[in-house]
Amino acid sequence: MLKLEARTEYLKKRAQVTLRQQAIWDDLLLIQAQQLALPPLHGVFSYVAIERRKEIATDAILSYLEFRNPGMRVAYPVYDAPTSAMKAVWVDDNTLFEVNAFGIGEPLGGPIAEPLELDLVFVPLLCFDERGYRVGYGKGVYDRYLKEVRQDALLVGLSYFEPVPRIADTDKFDVPLNYCVTPQRIYEF
Repeated sequence: MLKLEARTEYLKKRAQVTLRQQAIWDDLLLIQAQQLALPPLHGVFSYVAIERRKEIATDAILSYLEFRNPGMRVAYPVYDAPTSAMKAVWVDDNTLFEVNAFGIGEPLGGPIAEPLELDLVFVPLLCFDERGYRVGYGKGVYDRYLKEVRQDALLVGLSYFEPVPRIADTDKFDVPLNYCVTPQRIYEF
């Protein structure tokens, strides 16, 4: 399957997910995520789910990880459209978020989280393949950012759907995941 085909197909599949299905699958994803054998976490990079695209929210998983890792810090992306670059910003309970021009919630201010400070990154995706490669929205923003994180940082995707066998047009710029969690199981790559 090519990225463009996958993007089109999985945007449609996600659009057909009912709120009831989404609630059940989110609970199952949390149960699966709790089974991940993770090292102690100090810095986690997440994202604000785009509700209209039925992206998987990380809130419940982050709450669990914060419980398991007292003092863990969480960062969220801020996208700079003119440069097509992304940075991570540490947040706390007082951080305000604003929806940007692309419909994505971003923190308003906060200290920059350096890529080398991150132990785990939740990577948004539309679908993934059996090798751990993902299809996103097609701008390559996350792949460029992921090249800057530590080699031992864990890259984790969340998906309502099982993997496709192979995304045929991956290239040297694509960064594979370490894990992808679905409602049914954990895939390790």
